[in-house]
Amino acid sequence: MTDQRSWHDKLLGGFRRTSDRLVGNLAGLGTARLDENTLEEIEEALIASDLGPETATRIRTRLADGSFERNMEELGIRLVVAEEVEKVLAQVAKPLEIDAFPRPQVILVIGVNGSGKTTTIAKLAHLFMEQDYGVMLAAGDTFRAAAIGQLATWAERVGVPIVTGPEGGDAAGIVWDAVKKATETGIDVLIVDTAGRLQNKRELMDELAKIRRVLGRINPAAPHDVVLVLDATTGQNALSQIEVFKEVAGVTGLVMTKLDGTARGGVLVAAAERYGLPIHAIGVGESMNDLRPFDPNEVSRIIAGVDRTG
Repeated sequence: MTDQRSWHDKLLGGFRRTSDRLVGNLAGLGTARLDENTLEEIEEALIASDLGPETATRIRTRLADGSFERNMEELGIRLVVAEEVEKVLAQVAKPLEIDAFPRPQVILVIGVNGSGKTTTIAKLAHLFMEQDYGVMLAAGDTFRAAAIGQLATWAERVGVPIVTGPEGGDAAGIVWDAVKKATETGIDVLIVDTAGRLQNKRELMDELAKIRRVLGRINPAAPHDVVLVLDATTGQNALSQIEVFKEVAGVTGLVMTKLDGTARGGVLVAAAERYGLPIHAIGVGESMNDLRPFDPNEVSRIIAGVDRTG
């Protein structure tokens, strides 16, 4: 387990671009007179920081509600931003709980190719193993031989069993085999990789529907979770991915990856505000320990530029 200090430092780095942009966009207000023009400027600054129009409007409304002095220091505005962002994130910051009975808990992991899906599966496996759960992987993305090979490599590194099949094989058949094997060996968590191609939504939808039907024959409650992996560096494009995958796959929760110095981390807030889906974890680096559930208070203060020291 990483110590809290180093995780905090990684969060500071991960949200630095968003924080710097927000602080920069609000800079120059000095002691701001909260009239309509200034409120308009603040709202535009928040949208430009990728927090999304819903959150920006919420913060503007809060500042305009008359409970603040007409003249307000820039730091005071950022403290309000932190409070309002925390309210949004507190609604969705929900770690994945392993509570399925009978076992295994089946987690389908979905996302476009390049989102960090395969490494996220490995990091989730590592996270669950730290909590003393038995974990197995299933290579359900049979569309790409590289995906099968990558997942097998990660399974070996993390030290968990994996069920694979040939390239172009039947993904639902692999999932069937994996659930049977996981049940027989007393595995707690089965994490299933799935194809990430959105070029043909119907094909992907049909494949996922088939996986669901197969799972339903073994355990009507499965899949217990459908987790969408999002790449934070894509900014607002991540929101459109949520829209599509909600329709195609019935997303139940999110993991946001690649929150590094280049990421547009404000999209975490925009996604939380617009969709209200649980955000189970965020990824802030390359190592196994860099995917964790997050503290809404800590993240909101970093985003707002209130906490800028390690």
